[in-house]
Amino acid sequence: MRRKIVAGNWKMNLSPTEAHQLFSTISNKSSNGVVKMVFPPSIYLSELLKLNSDVIIGVQNFYPIEKGAFTGEVSAKQCSDLGVTHFLVGHSERRMLFMENNAFLKQKVDAAINLGGTVVFCCGEPLEVREKGDEFRFVREQLEESLFHLDANDIKNCIIAYEPVWAIGTGRTATNEQAEAMHAEIRSSIAKQYTPEIAEQISILYGGSCNASNAKELFACPNVDGGLIGGAALVATSFLEIVDAFEQ
Repeated sequence: MRRKIVAGNWKMNLSPTEAHQLFSTISNKSSNGVVKMVFPPSIYLSELLKLNSDVIIGVQNFYPIEKGAFTGEVSAKQCSDLGVTHFLVGHSERRMLFMENNAFLKQKVDAAINLGGTVVFCCGEPLEVREKGDEFRFVREQLEESLFHLDANDIKNCIIAYEPVWAIGTGRTATNEQAEAMHAEIRSSIAKQYTPEIAEQISILYGGSCNASNAKELFACPNVDGGLIGGAALVATSFLEIVDAFEQ
């Protein structure tokens, strides 16, 4: 059975005190089988990992080389040595703001997988691609060039997050039907590359402005297994409401 997952991407937000309080609050709430996950700023990883919690802690960004003269970067190995098990790769902001292309993201995927980590791989199309009706091909290409080189065992250590970039900060909204259609297409692509059985094991999260008001309807979609949450994950009550949005 695919895991139900609610993952909070804190991005470049929160003070140390705020991060600790938020993490403690969401840790103290029973999740009824839903996997809770957070990606805090990397400077908070060490302290949060020391806390006794059922919340999985992942890293937002890392460099694929193990060590060297890369000022300002943090390696996947350094994060793994701290105790990090989950690695966010391919987020739309990394692609657009920091020009991370599919080939570089493939290196990051390999670095995390080779350490025994779990990759949360983000994919999604911009507005111009959606308007051309080319969204399925575009997302398949992201998967093929950065993820589908993995063998059948390693792909099982991946979670996929679909981000409709065209619906984030544009005033447009992705419907439940549009989200489900892309999630179904992603699962179909996994089944064709590997097997239908493997495709049914991989959780696919929705990352397009999921919040407490729309989570229940989104999570009711057959191929939506949870959410990668941005702003709503910075407030404990809204994050926990999203966790509770799953039908128990």
